[in-house]
Amino acid sequence: MLAIMLLTNVVAGCTDRATSSSSGEATITHVVDGDTIDVRIGGRDERVRLIGIDTPETKKPNTPIECYGPEASAFTASLLPVGTTVLIRRDVVGRDDYGRLLGYVYLTTDGDTATMFVNMEIVRQGYATPLSIEPNSTFASDFVDAARSAEDAGLGLWSVCSP
Repeated sequence: MLAIMLLTNVVAGCTDRATSSSSGEATITHVVDGDTIDVRIGGRDERVRLIGIDTPETKKPNTPIECYGPEASAFTASLLPVGTTVLIRRDVVGRDDYGRLLGYVYLTTDGDTATMFVNMEIVRQGYATPLSIEPNSTFASDFVDAARSAEDAGLGLWSVCSP
């Protein structure tokens, strides 16, 4: 029992540290689609894939534009206009197989105070479904709850796209 408790504390501690200490202020330079953005961070240009969510495809080669994809892209662009300052927090794994930075994105008022959790807002408004890829799953259950609420309310893609 003690070994399980210690292991749980170690794993929880790693997740907490990764989410809270691996962060940086960035400036939006382009919204690629509903779940991918380009930012300027630490003097570098980076492509960021929003962790924990999946919006319908609009730019995937050899793939048709999916139901509600353009709307999801437009919604993300409305939340994150070019020049907007955001705070990016990372989870356990920092990059995906495509080299994109993986992040939880927050709008800020002064660079430190988060005013909106962008990943969550996109799901909450019905523009994305949850996508949990271990070990980056800090907010997985919260995203599922938000998606259920959006579906129950018939918001966004839940009102027009068949499952």
